[in-house]
Amino acid sequence: MKLISIALLAATLLAGCSPKEKETGQQNLEIVKSMLEAFNRHDWKGMAEHYADSARFLDPSLGTEYVYQRHEQIMAKYGEMGNRFPDLQDEVVGMYSSGDKVIVELVSTGTATTDKGELISFRLPISAVLTLHDGKIVSDATYYDN
Repeated sequence: MKLISIALLAATLLAGCSPKEKETGQQNLEIVKSMLEAFNRHDWKGMAEHYADSARFLDPSLGTEYVYQRHEQIMAKYGEMGNRFPDLQDEVVGMYSSGDKVIVELVSTGTATTDKGELISFRLPISAVLTLHDGKIVSDATYYDN
């Protein structure tokens, strides 16, 4: 239900955009697509370079308030995830742009081996609201059931 509401909000916002806003929105979509491609390649440095080097993150894994992360911290966080889940991938379900915002719906999947040698896997629906400025992601509010 929440994802449908986000999609409707994005569609409504797009309908009222000026040509310049639509161009900026398209450029922002391309930047986010490129960042997600780096994520799926496990190119953590390439992924981090899509962010400003002091971007705001709201992510359940980091707490309940926004925190600032530098490129090194972004690479470390996702590098740890990639080590734990070597087949970690994000599948984009939908992506919507309005002005400086890009809303992404995705499903993250991966498998890992426990200390007991058991294989565990996960499938996690995620929504993210990314804010861009001058070609960089300056804010990343990611929502999922932790």
